[in-house]
Amino acid sequence: MGRYRCGKIVSTIGPASSSHEKLEELFLKGVDVFRLNFSHGVHDWHAQVYEAIRAIGKKYNRNPTVLADLQGPKLRIGTFENDKIILDEGDTFRFDLDKTPGNTRRVNLPHPEILEALHIGTTLLLDDGKLRFEVTDCRKDYVDTKVLVGGPLSNRKGVNIPQVRLNIPVLTEKDLKDLQFALDLGIDWIACSFVQTVEDIENAKRIVNGRAGVITKLEKPLAVQAMEPIIEASDAVMIARGDLGVEMEQEELPTIQRRIINTCHRMGRPVIVATQMLESMVLSPNPTRAEISDIATAVYSGADATMLSAESASGQYPFEAVSIMSKTIAHVEADPYCQSKLEEDTQLPQRTTIDAISAAAKEAAEYSCATAIVMFSDNFESIVRCARLRPQIPVVLVTSSIKVANKSGLCYGVYAVHENIFENKEFDTSVMSKAAKDIAKERKFAKVGDNIVVLNDLKGHSVEICQL
Repeated sequence: MGRYRCGKIVSTIGPASSSHEKLEELFLKGVDVFRLNFSHGVHDWHAQVYEAIRAIGKKYNRNPTVLADLQGPKLRIGTFENDKIILDEGDTFRFDLDKTPGNTRRVNLPHPEILEALHIGTTLLLDDGKLRFEVTDCRKDYVDTKVLVGGPLSNRKGVNIPQVRLNIPVLTEKDLKDLQFALDLGIDWIACSFVQTVEDIENAKRIVNGRAGVITKLEKPLAVQAMEPIIEASDAVMIARGDLGVEMEQEELPTIQRRIINTCHRMGRPVIVATQMLESMVLSPNPTRAEISDIATAVYSGADATMLSAESASGQYPFEAVSIMSKTIAHVEADPYCQSKLEEDTQLPQRTTIDAISAAAKEAAEYSCATAIVMFSDNFESIVRCARLRPQIPVVLVTSSIKVANKSGLCYGVYAVHENIFENKEFDTSVMSKAAKDIAKERKFAKVGDNIVVLNDLKGHSVEICQL
């Protein structure tokens, strides 16, 4: 089954999509990366979903990618005597370490690290930014605030504190247990939530120790301010527009998204655009026109992937959402303006061997009207460097490494084939050329009479044009 779009689709799995049959349907509709959200579900449930995804991959001789998204240090208030209160603008309200249920005057904030970091004038946001408070007094075990924007406030709502660095590790005790479980399963990518500094992601990478790729979720203003070193330290990036949109002015999001994509593109880091891309399809079989334009903007910008969250995890129309996203990506990529825009934004090759042969392969494909680049490589970094140049045709990766095959599903335009053509043969370019033609034809990326470009990154380096 050949796929003819380069942008990838990440789909979050939840109650609406976790059975074997539904996972298979999602895969057939176009999902490239399955996201397991460890903020929800128990380990046994995640293991069953993971095994089903791998079984589907074997059935179709494909390598779907699996991403484990860690919850991170989610900050929440405590509970109320009557479960819910109403606050009005101008009210005074206290957040404290007292664990007794709250009332209209106070509530527990079970995070002493937050109290230590606050100062007079700091803004606190609750319930995804619906309520806004300004700190008027700070003490060791409480802070007093003035309500700037009021409304209903109920048990365990989330707390956001823009522009304040909290002395909280990016990997909580729960995250460390989830991380070890995910790595033992064989997860391809680990996403770290609420990263604040480059040290956060470096520490996570030390723990992962190469067993999976590490994705930084950019969702804190402090992380955006330090995006260059954070992106450079990451293996990939997710633009998590949910919390980012709470902690920053919403009108800033489009330019921040564009800056992040450009930085990732320049550094050669796969980048995912996430959150509310087809939010209306949680309840409706049809998206809004604005949502279609949102996907198109990400494609025109050169993002590697776009993501579905509640749409596929708990929505009523998960398969329709995937299908619409897939068709939108393919249609936009077929626009000549999209091709010229990507060409304009494509970064120049760097002075490395893999950049040199990747650029040669891209140019050879363009001038020979090739339908695919067949790349032989076991080096994930080489694959990323090739995808970074944004060839306008699929890169069919042939690799002997199942780990590399599974991991590469996140990369723009890369479709992996796990096969070691030299396992029982001496290395020979004629063997490679024949295998490339057979694989391109079998996977329907080329037909008799078409040209393909063969990029050799296994033993030595070479580029060859072959006709089927």
